[in-house]
Amino acid sequence: MERTTCCVVGGGPAGMVLGLLLARAGVDVTVLEKHGDFLRDFRGDTVHASTLRLLDELGLTERFAKVPHQLVKRLGFPVGPRTTAVVDLAGLPGPHKHIAMVPQWDFLDMIADAAAEEPSFHLRMNTEATGLTTKDGRVTGITYRTRDGETGEIAADLTVACDGRRSVLRSALGLGIRSWRVPMDCWWLRVPRHEGDPSGLGGMIGSKRMVVYIDRGDYFQLAFLIEKGSDARWREAGLQSFRDSLAELVPWLADRVDSIESLDDAKLLDVKLDRLTTWYSDGLLCIGDAAHAMSPVGGVGINLAVQDAVAAARILAGPLRRGTVTTADLAKVQRRRGPATTVTQGMQRLMHDNAVGPALSGRIDLSKRTPLALRLLNRFPKLGLIPAYLVAIGFRPEHAPEFARR
Repeated sequence: MERTTCCVVGGGPAGMVLGLLLARAGVDVTVLEKHGDFLRDFRGDTVHASTLRLLDELGLTERFAKVPHQLVKRLGFPVGPRTTAVVDLAGLPGPHKHIAMVPQWDFLDMIADAAAEEPSFHLRMNTEATGLTTKDGRVTGITYRTRDGETGEIAADLTVACDGRRSVLRSALGLGIRSWRVPMDCWWLRVPRHEGDPSGLGGMIGSKRMVVYIDRGDYFQLAFLIEKGSDARWREAGLQSFRDSLAELVPWLADRVDSIESLDDAKLLDVKLDRLTTWYSDGLLCIGDAAHAMSPVGGVGINLAVQDAVAAARILAGPLRRGTVTTADLAKVQRRRGPATTVTQGMQRLMHDNAVGPALSGRIDLSKRTPLALRLLNRFPKLGLIPAYLVAIGFRPEHAPEFARR
């Protein structure tokens, strides 16, 4: 049987950052990623100001500068059928007064390259965790299957589930979960960007539709929000109906909606909002989406997952080196990160209840009346720094532990 000190399941932002930090602490760590590379389209590509500061602390600033990215320095909020209030992120505290839009595969490749320089770091691609091994009620490791069909087990002092909102490990242990109703699903797609188009990140609200557009240089990544469970209805209506709907909602995109050649180009995100009541069991810890699935509102999922990883590494590196990890240590991670999750999900639920839900049900019509919060935002732009801070920096941002700094 193979053995490692910490087995991290899932090579997303939480798993890769945790692997890097623990390896820099001298902990023997193995990260399992079921795919052969990190190349998946329409994953979260938002790297927030607090994560950019973390990269500075880890000595990765120069590497990050070489990764293709765009800086979002302004956020747009719809306050009328053709009017957008702009929030300038220059008012944010700290060195990074912007959000970076980075293809997630490039970000993860950068973290993997840095981690590979640490002798105690091991990355196993094409290796999928299929279950847990236990002894006397304690998780002792995982079972796995490779793409070639090879199976095996890895024993570990600690297993960390970073395998997302459909976590195999979370399901295997049957941890209790609390879920909230969400009003929307999301179609991800892209259209060309032309010179003179709006820059940064913005959105528009129409009758039972919302769209968020993200400037990605030569194209816009679009999040087209639809009522929860209405995916089949939209697809049944057909491609031209969708093109017409998008052009009506965002008129300056009308000259390029034909670039959407098929509704297969629209990738469905089944939006969920939930969190575990307890993030851990003896020998197992869940972080990131495995502990708390986030709504796409605010694009905060990656930032929260990375912050979880930083806190977990700081709290657990010492016990892992000593071979003394207990459930009390794992509980410290939840106590540290639980409040940030609760506040952030509370913000998302507030947006669901007061903006997204009413818009998608037709109760907000900006052609007739703008909601009070948006009117205030238009009249007093500095109020926008409050949601901007919560999005770009977040509640209780984490700093790199001293052992991981370079």
